[in-house]
Amino acid sequence: QVHLVESGGGLVQPGGSLRLSCAASGGFYDIGVMGWYRQAPGKERELVATITTGSSTNYGDSVKGRFTISRDNTKNMVYLQMNNLEPEDTAVYYCNARLFIRTMIDWTTHWGQGTQVTVSA
Repeated sequence: QVHLVESGGGLVQPGGSLRLSCAASGGFYDIGVMGWYRQAPGKERELVATITTGSSTNYGDSVKGRFTISRDNTKNMVYLQMNNLEPEDTAVYYCNARLFIRTMIDWTTHWGQGTQVTVSA
Protein backbone atom coordinates (compact mmCIF):
# COMPACT_ATOMS: atom_id res chain seq x y z
CA GLN A 1 0.00 0.00 0.00
CA VAL A 2 1.21 3.47 -0.91
CA HIS A 3 -0.29 6.81 -0.05
CA LEU A 4 0.08 10.40 -1.15
CA VAL A 5 -1.37 12.81 1.38
CA GLU A 6 -1.79 16.52 0.66
CA SER A 7 -2.08 19.30 3.19
CA GLY A 8 -2.15 23.08 3.22
CA GLY A 9 -5.27 23.81 1.22
CA GLY A 10 -7.87 26.29 2.36
CA LEU A 11 -9.47 29.67 1.78
CA VAL A 12 -7.35 32.65 0.82
CA GLN A 13 -8.02 36.15 -0.53
CA PRO A 14 -6.97 37.23 -4.02
CA GLY A 15 -3.33 38.22 -4.02
CA GLY A 16 -2.60 35.98 -1.07
CA SER A 17 -0.31 33.00 -0.74
CA LEU A 18 -0.69 29.36 0.15
CA ARG A 19 1.76 26.48 0.47
CA LEU A 20 0.73 22.91 -0.30
CA SER A 21 2.60 19.84 0.89
CA CYS A 22 2.42 16.22 -0.19
CA ALA A 23 3.98 13.29 1.65
CA ALA A 24 4.51 9.88 0.10
CA SER A 25 4.45 6.80 2.31
CA GLY A 26 4.07 3.04 2.08
CA GLY A 27 5.68 0.18 0.24
CA PHE A 28 7.70 1.92 -2.43
CA TYR A 29 11.36 1.59 -3.18
CA ASP A 30 11.99 4.82 -5.03
CA ILE A 31 10.29 8.02 -6.17
CA GLY A 32 10.52 9.49 -9.64
CA VAL A 33 8.80 12.56 -11.04
CA MET A 34 6.39 14.32 -8.69
CA GLY A 35 3.87 16.99 -9.52
CA TRP A 36 0.69 18.90 -8.89
CA TYR A 37 -2.47 18.94 -10.97
CA ARG A 38 -5.75 20.71 -10.40
CA GLN A 39 -9.37 20.40 -11.44
CA ALA A 40 -12.15 22.94 -11.16
CA PRO A 41 -15.86 22.01 -11.44
CA GLY A 42 -16.80 21.45 -15.06
CA LYS A 43 -13.18 21.66 -16.16
CA GLU A 44 -10.65 19.06 -17.20
CA ARG A 45 -7.77 18.24 -14.91
CA GLU A 46 -4.77 20.34 -15.85
CA LEU A 47 -1.07 20.40 -15.17
CA VAL A 48 0.11 22.81 -12.50
CA ALA A 49 3.75 21.81 -12.14
CA THR A 50 6.09 18.84 -12.18
CA ILE A 51 9.57 18.31 -10.82
CA THR A 52 12.13 15.60 -11.50
CA THR A 53 14.51 14.01 -9.03
CA GLY A 54 17.15 16.38 -10.38
CA SER A 55 14.86 19.38 -9.69
CA SER A 56 14.06 20.13 -13.31
CA THR A 57 10.65 21.84 -13.33
CA ASN A 58 7.76 22.30 -15.71
CA TYR A 59 4.80 24.67 -15.16
CA GLY A 60 1.41 25.16 -16.68
CA ASP A 61 1.05 28.42 -18.56
CA SER A 62 -1.55 29.83 -16.18
CA VAL A 63 0.71 29.58 -13.12
CA LYS A 64 4.11 30.50 -14.51
CA GLY A 65 5.78 33.20 -12.46
CA ARG A 66 3.37 32.77 -9.56
CA PHE A 67 3.79 29.17 -8.38
CA THR A 68 6.96 27.34 -7.38
CA ILE A 69 7.31 23.59 -7.03
CA SER A 70 10.03 22.00 -4.93
CA ARG A 71 10.83 18.64 -3.37
CA ASP A 72 12.76 17.09 -0.53
CA ASN A 73 14.04 13.68 -1.57
CA THR A 74 15.15 12.80 1.95
CA LYS A 75 11.61 13.30 3.26
CA ASN A 76 9.71 11.94 0.24
CA MET A 77 7.80 15.20 -0.04
CA VAL A 78 6.84 17.69 -2.72
CA TYR A 79 5.67 21.25 -2.16
CA LEU A 80 3.81 23.91 -4.09
CA GLN A 81 4.26 27.54 -3.10
CA MET A 82 1.41 29.57 -4.56
CA ASN A 83 1.73 33.36 -4.66
CA ASN A 84 -0.47 36.10 -6.11
CA LEU A 85 -3.44 33.79 -6.06
CA GLU A 86 -6.39 34.58 -8.30
CA PRO A 87 -10.03 33.43 -8.17
CA GLU A 88 -9.29 31.38 -11.29
CA ASP A 89 -6.88 29.29 -9.20
CA THR A 90 -9.82 27.87 -7.24
CA ALA A 91 -9.78 24.10 -7.71
CA VAL A 92 -9.04 20.77 -6.12
CA TYR A 93 -5.30 20.26 -6.19
CA TYR A 94 -3.94 16.73 -6.57
CA CYS A 95 -0.50 15.44 -5.76
CA ASN A 96 1.02 13.05 -8.28
CA ALA A 97 4.07 10.82 -8.14
CA ARG A 98 5.79 8.00 -9.97
CA LEU A 99 6.62 5.30 -7.43
CA PHE A 100 8.57 2.08 -7.77
CA ILE A 101 6.44 -0.40 -5.84
CA ARG A 102 8.31 -3.17 -4.04
CA THR A 103 5.70 -5.89 -4.48
CA MET A 104 5.11 -5.06 -8.14
CA ILE A 105 8.76 -4.52 -8.95
CA ASP A 106 7.61 -1.84 -11.33
CA TRP A 107 6.96 1.88 -11.70
CA THR A 108 3.37 3.09 -11.33
CA THR A 109 1.62 6.45 -11.16
CA HIS A 110 -0.20 7.46 -7.99
CA TRP A 111 -2.52 10.27 -6.98
CA GLY A 112 -3.39 11.90 -3.69
CA GLN A 113 -6.94 12.43 -2.50
CA GLY A 114 -6.89 16.11 -3.39
CA THR A 115 -7.07 19.27 -1.33
CA GLN A 116 -9.43 22.19 -1.93
CA VAL A 117 -8.00 25.63 -2.65
CA THR A 118 -10.50 28.47 -2.73
CA VAL A 119 -9.49 32.02 -3.68
CA SER A 120 -12.20 34.50 -2.83
CA ALA A 121 -12.66 37.88 -1.20
